Amino acid sequence: MESSDEAPARTPFQMTIERGKVREFARATKSKNPDYLRADTPVSPTTFLVTSTFWQDPDSNPMAAGFTSYDRVLHGAQEYVFFGEPPRAGTTLTVQSRPGRVYEKTGRRGGVMTFHEFVTEYRNETGLLVAESRGTVIETSQPPSEGATP
Repeated sequence: MESSDEAPARTPFQMTIERGKVREFARATKSKNPDYLRADTPVSPTTFLVTSTFWQDPDSNPMAAGFTSYDRVLHGAQEYVFFGEPPRAGTTLTVQSRPGRVYEKTGRRGGVMTFHEFVTEYRNETGLLVAESRGTVIETSQPPSEGATP
């Protein structure tokens, strides 16, 4: 089964790329890249945009529709596409998420896994699309069993 979720895009929100946060993120990810650590207006690391989740409110959260049980939700994948250089410190982005494809597969241990894709767009102050994130969340039909072996 495959479908395209008909839910509307979520409420957009703004995120400002902050110099200190870029440096903290680079250090947390063990980067030695001087472009992240010493520049006055450092370019953000490619996965830095994941921090946009800290800026969103419930109306902006693509997963706000909810799942049957968060005990059965797994992070499946995350991809970032940039349409030029990643944003630099000082840039304010408008961020908006929307649902993508929803499809199912049968798991190795039986049961159905439902894959939910979410697409997030990052636009600069002029409205130019600078990046897009595509994430996949997997919802299993059965809760994890204690002591299970793969």
